[in-house]
Amino acid sequence: MGVNLLAVLASALATMVVGFVWYSPMLFARPWMVLMGYDPDDKAKIAEMQKGAGASYALSLVASMIAAAVLGKIISVATINTALYGMKVGLAVWLGFVTTVQLTNSLFSRQPAKLYAINTGYQLICYLAMGAIMGAWR
Repeated sequence: MGVNLLAVLASALATMVVGFVWYSPMLFARPWMVLMGYDPDDKAKIAEMQKGAGASYALSLVASMIAAAVLGKIISVATINTALYGMKVGLAVWLGFVTTVQLTNSLFSRQPAKLYAINTGYQLICYLAMGAIMGAWR
């Protein structure tokens, strides 16, 4: 495929790290939970959600690997070989595809704008990170 597989793996792992921080109590855990309709103070419900999260994390990692591989291919075809230009491509992909798909979903599912901003902001950081890694490790 012409993509550095180590960079794909590093990019996917980076999105997981970003997600752990982004959706942690340090940043957006509480507002995200409230906007999703969960009670952040219901410790039993949170523990129950955490028990079943393993499969979701595994599938999320696979999805991140696919996204990184596709972004890596775009970067490869464009002959980009710096982190900065990789970030620019990541930004363009995020703006052109991720934000538009998530906006459509948000509008039709009647999600609050703040929830859209939290989730799409996370994706922005992920695509910038993946672009940087893929551009630098090409």
